[in-house]
Amino acid sequence: MKTTIQLLFIVLLGSSCYSQTFNQETVNEKGVQNLTGKINFERLNSSPYNTWFSANYESYTPNEKVLQTVKKNLHEYTIKIFMGTWCGDSKREVPRFYKILNTVDFPLDRLTCVAVQSDREHYKQSIGGEHEGLNIHRVPTFIFYKDGKEINRIVEEPKNTLEEDIKAIISDKYTPNYSSVSKIHALLSTEGSDALSKNQKKLIRELSKITESMYELNTFANVLFFDGKQKEAISVLKLNTLLFPKEANTYVSLANKFLIMNNITEAIDYYERSIALKKNTEISNKIMELKKSL
Repeated sequence: MKTTIQLLFIVLLGSSCYSQTFNQETVNEKGVQNLTGKINFERLNSSPYNTWFSANYESYTPNEKVLQTVKKNLHEYTIKIFMGTWCGDSKREVPRFYKILNTVDFPLDRLTCVAVQSDREHYKQSIGGEHEGLNIHRVPTFIFYKDGKEINRIVEEPKNTLEEDIKAIISDKYTPNYSSVSKIHALLSTEGSDALSKNQKKLIRELSKITESMYELNTFANVLFFDGKQKEAISVLKLNTLLFPKEANTYVSLANKFLIMNNITEAIDYYERSIALKKNTEISNKIMELKKSL
């Protein structure tokens, strides 16, 4: 009897812990409610999130012909969604994605949906840590796994339609958005931040062909920085200034990070580089204030 009671207690404790960490919510300084951590379809489809979730779910009509192709093999995969209930792209794409899954009878126990946060200290992070090691730099991100290994992902928005992108992934004919970020992330993961400076010339040649704007690596660097990877973030931002040397904001972003790190000299240097390209009274005033503080 004692053993039975102990086992029951453990089960109840586990259930209690689970309920406490599922569908968690935060409220920001403006009183806006958002989800964080693991969430599910039922919560998204209830107030206040159903104001956008239900409308975008019901209004989407996926291509039936494409779905028939997808349905044959999609059950072989497991999927993770990372989204923000504060994010316009997530509000549009995630309901559509659920519509596709439900239409093809994809078992939702093979799906994990995770809401990430937007505040600076926890930028694109999940309260449960599910984001760790997965390079979540844009949301929504839909990651497809087979036999426990990541096969591919849809980042931020589909290249065609969601169902067509899923078909391309299953057919092994898909290259995701922001391939420049994937390349840098892989290099950082295998060789560390020093690899960016060592391979600088080669990287610039390669990245210049696939990087559309300064914001691709800039957003990635922000995610790294506020996830405690400051050295890696600075390396990425410095590389970004070489990719986009005439963009004043690349230098401002780098200067801002040095300022947070209390490296005033470096911050001033990069702020001055930015105003050499584009005059900005606010930044000029900031430079004067920082120089006085030295």
